[in-house]
Amino acid sequence: MSLNYIKNFYEGCMKPPTVIGQFHTLFFGSVRMFFLGVLGFAVYGNEALHFSCDPDRREINLFCYNQFRPITPQVSFSVFWALQLVIVLVPGAIFHLYAACKSINQECILQKPIYTVIYILSVLLRISLEVVAFWLQIHLFGFQVKPLYLCDAVSLGKKFTIIKCMVPEHFEKTIFLIAMYTFTVITIVLCVAEIFEIVFRRLCLLMMQ
Repeated sequence: MSLNYIKNFYEGCMKPPTVIGQFHTLFFGSVRMFFLGVLGFAVYGNEALHFSCDPDRREINLFCYNQFRPITPQVSFSVFWALQLVIVLVPGAIFHLYAACKSINQECILQKPIYTVIYILSVLLRISLEVVAFWLQIHLFGFQVKPLYLCDAVSLGKKFTIIKCMVPEHFEKTIFLIAMYTFTVITIVLCVAEIFEIVFRRLCLLMMQ
């Protein structure tokens, strides 16, 4: 019996009851995760090593880099976006776990009103989480990484006030941020479209009855 639960849960997660939901799973599971896992670490991975200031001294570079990135890019980048991906998947996973425990087929989800409403609520929750993540991303990372960072180095001594530092691969980082914003917007649009598909199919079922 437990194996059937696992099988139903897996099929529900991989094959949602809507066409748009299936496309969202493919887009979310392949393109978005690949972009985050491969290209993200390639852009942010060695940022601290290539961050340089004028004068180019190790202690000054380290001080200004810690000011530029209060949270290390490996932590802020990987934890934030990985956590976003996991949290956004939670509402759908909970629903499909419920459906698996109740032995609900994917075809029945759009046929019975109670299951349809619960599924729509899970999609709405997914949209809400994406919107919150979108706002947090703007607050934490902004839209653009500037090539020059002005470091406030007064605490280092009287001879230092404002130090100019070069941010490595600033253009690539900007492109990456825009891509992550775009993925979030696409996901939200797909979720909204999935709700319209559910409503349309429910109306078709009612008219056929």
